[in-house]
Amino acid sequence: MRKLILTILVLLGLLANAQYRNPVLSGFHPDPSVVRVDSDYYMVCSSFQYFPGVPVFHSRDLVNWQQIGNVLNRPSQLPLANATSSTGIFAPTIRYHAGTFYMITTNVGQGKDGQSGNFLVTATRPEGPWSDPVWLKQGGIDPSLYFEDGHCYMVSNPDNTITLCEIDPKTGRQLTASRPLWRGMGGRYPEAPHIYKKDGYYYLLISEGGTELAHSLTIARSRRITGPYEANPANPILTHCSLLAQNNLIQGTGHGDFVQAVDGQWWLLCLGYRHHNGAHHHMGRETFLAPVSWPKGGWPVVNGGEPLDTLMEANPCGYVPGSQPAVVKRCYDFHESAGPEWIHIQNPDESKYLWGDGRLRMMGSPNQLWHNEQPSFWGIRQEHPTFTLTTKISQFDSESGDEAGLAVYQSHDGNVQLFLNNFQGDMRVKLRFQLKSLNVQKAERQIKMTNGLWLRVASDGHKYSFYYSVNGQKFHLLDSFDCSLLSSETIGGFTGAVLGLYVYMGSGRHQSGYSFADFDYFDYEGR
Repeated sequence: MRKLILTILVLLGLLANAQYRNPVLSGFHPDPSVVRVDSDYYMVCSSFQYFPGVPVFHSRDLVNWQQIGNVLNRPSQLPLANATSSTGIFAPTIRYHAGTFYMITTNVGQGKDGQSGNFLVTATRPEGPWSDPVWLKQGGIDPSLYFEDGHCYMVSNPDNTITLCEIDPKTGRQLTASRPLWRGMGGRYPEAPHIYKKDGYYYLLISEGGTELAHSLTIARSRRITGPYEANPANPILTHCSLLAQNNLIQGTGHGDFVQAVDGQWWLLCLGYRHHNGAHHHMGRETFLAPVSWPKGGWPVVNGGEPLDTLMEANPCGYVPGSQPAVVKRCYDFHESAGPEWIHIQNPDESKYLWGDGRLRMMGSPNQLWHNEQPSFWGIRQEHPTFTLTTKISQFDSESGDEAGLAVYQSHDGNVQLFLNNFQGDMRVKLRFQLKSLNVQKAERQIKMTNGLWLRVASDGHKYSFYYSVNGQKFHLLDSFDCSLLSSETIGGFTGAVLGLYVYMGSGRHQSGYSFADFDYFDYEGR
């Protein structure tokens, strides 16, 4: 009995000093929003030009997240014609009220019937199905919802001012005039507003400073939801644009959402990015977790006022120390349909993607990746700085000018392609990169394809290295490429690296049919 008691005490001590690792959702997962329903947590993130849009994640401990679906998985919900890494779906918010899940967001660009702007969708289950959009009148980006006493309030930022109105969430009809609440502390782009109520105050959490180094979280409060709002004298409550955090690996922290755990503890999920190769980030903005306290005076304090770190000293509710895997392996053999993590650039032509019996057959598109016009592309987000990805092309039905291979894609202005090319009947493996207006072929090898071609890309966080093999055993290095050249600092945009398969039909064969490539598997291992 005494031994059992000692064991329990030791375990309690370990839990009291638990550590977890940030980011809790790595790779291109920006603008997190979270809601708790009983003991379950659900989170959504921005998706920009990718289809399906707005990934949905589930967790029981706020640290380990599993994608369970995508909110916007039908063209009627998500038109993405000509969307880029700077347009498409911005900053969703997820909320739950009276048995219904709500997701509200902005389509920046072309919307349904020529419409764009803010809309909401609903579902009774977070994994869907979700409704078609209900379009909203109040403009701005980063809209959020707040429910209280039979009222549904919407906040967004038209004219760089956090603005409130009441809406009918079933019809989208605006019930009250838009009312300005707060312009923040003077930083540019006051955005990402969320309203919470605690101890008789309405708290208005926003982001300022732009989603770069100067990004920050500020907060104000009022006794009435309509204001006036008083700014926290200790603002910002989170920023890494400070002397204290200037050398931190994590930068650009901001755009957050509070959630209260089952045990009463408050937490913040926010975005940030990790620098690699100096002041560059190529994996996109990621999701970080931090504890929140409410000391005397009522203003929230994030992580005790300290910067966020990759190793955090805290114990999220339900989290078991050491449960975050050090190595992640995902092996796709295409015997079944792909999981919800697979994404296309813009709305895909579904008829060009056929899978089953251990094979993915992709039909060629006459559009290259840099054309930004519905290319044949399917991939997953790069979620680890250090990774290896391998695929095999077992069949390539092609004519001269056709291509099939792997791509590291950040935007149509920045991508690298490792591919098999039919060149006047000869098969060649090539490496090419696109950097804005610069299109350069870096390497080329003529091969004899007898049992297929294996392609591999690997990274150590500083460079991408590209390999090929004609037997699946011995891999030959074609060339390497600095990761910083695909960073947001170099080519712009709001997204991060996506690793995918593509087929390009340069022969013009679409007049009589399609070229195609058969991919046997897609194996990703990240650390």
